[in-house]
Amino acid sequence: MQVTETLKDGLKRGYTITVPAAELEAKVQEKLVEAQPDIEIKGFRKGKVPLAILKKQFGARLMGDAMQDTIDGAMKGHFEATGDRPALQPEVKMVGGETWAEGQDVVVELSYEALPEVPEFDASKIKLEKLIVKADDAAVEEALKNLAESAQSFDDRKKGAKAKDGDQIVIDFKGSVDGEEFQGGSAEDYPLVLGSKSFIPGFEDQLVGAKVGDEVSVKVTFPAEYGAKHLAGKDAVFACTVKAVKEPKAAEIDDELAKKFGAEDLAALKTQITQRLEAEYTGASRAVLKRALLDKLDELVKFELPSKLVEAEAAQIAHQLWHEEHPEEHGHNHGSIETTDEHKSLAERRVRLGLLLAEVGRKAEVTVTDAEMTQAVLAAARQYPGQERQYFEFVQKNQQVQQQLRAPIFEDKVVDLIVGQAKVTEKEVSKEKLQKAIEALDEL
Repeated sequence: MQVTETLKDGLKRGYTITVPAAELEAKVQEKLVEAQPDIEIKGFRKGKVPLAILKKQFGARLMGDAMQDTIDGAMKGHFEATGDRPALQPEVKMVGGETWAEGQDVVVELSYEALPEVPEFDASKIKLEKLIVKADDAAVEEALKNLAESAQSFDDRKKGAKAKDGDQIVIDFKGSVDGEEFQGGSAEDYPLVLGSKSFIPGFEDQLVGAKVGDEVSVKVTFPAEYGAKHLAGKDAVFACTVKAVKEPKAAEIDDELAKKFGAEDLAALKTQITQRLEAEYTGASRAVLKRALLDKLDELVKFELPSKLVEAEAAQIAHQLWHEEHPEEHGHNHGSIETTDEHKSLAERRVRLGLLLAEVGRKAEVTVTDAEMTQAVLAAARQYPGQERQYFEFVQKNQQVQQQLRAPIFEDKVVDLIVGQAKVTEKEVSKEKLQKAIEALDEL
């Protein structure tokens, strides 16, 4: 076998692999001898079928197997010898594949882009600022107030009072389209909070100002994307009778409220809220710190990038952004989406940082444990209530999904590794400043 270099331009590599016909023939003969003891053909005892007959019957298939084994072996040997790691699956093309005949040498063209050598950098020279936010009394009180509002009750307003936005009204209603009542369009004693947007757009607005005893004809149009296709886009009239108008009343902030949320008393609930808030602040602060680190790494470490990786990432970014701008479109039933310089620039950053973090993690032997993967799968499974077992089975059979779950864990562990080596100073700030820092991340 002969391997000849035909291209070495930056990260691009090209080779010609020549497998002599005699070598292939020897491989086929080896496979025939290996298989002979287990083959039984009519007229011959098991294991006694002559090689010539075996070759006549199985030679073509074994020749294909021999070619594949030889080429795979040549590629493996090549990567071990050169130390190259292909950025994507190498392209393998057999020269004269359609016209090749047994007895001829096999010539294969191998091309790929190698992963670049990532330069070393001194993490100890990276300076980062970690934002610290304390859960102050005002934040705890605000959270308590929100909990009290979520546990609110409703009391009848004075006789003759008009319903306001935020009030709960109790109604009977019957809906009709073109004068015909439709299934599921009626109810009695239905409690509806005005402004909750739980009904068709425009429905609740028309009941603001209604009083007990009023009969109101609510006229609305079902959205074009409404779930029931026979109603989608149709004009409808709902005959409503108002039976009660109630104003919201927040729950008292006391031990009883605390018990509703699983705490022993109000003091215990405040402690829980403080811990939850500080956990949220810590998570937000880490996101800001991580972005700052990635920005510095992007500026600090430069190296050549595999063009095919950048092209694939840019195409994925363009596709994702297009769907965000066209949420009504699903799947891939659309024309090609052109990538822009902005897409390419973002793709270069992502590929550069991805390769950099991967290399740091590889050299530091960072791994994702089975326990960490289990936690990731459990967290993802919660998105499919009632189908957790099916999701677990799906993940076990799908290597790509496993990698999608493993990648962010690996990345975070590498980020933590670098942060641990960097110079990090803490700065106490208000939650408003932390919120602005988080909002700024979305703008980048």
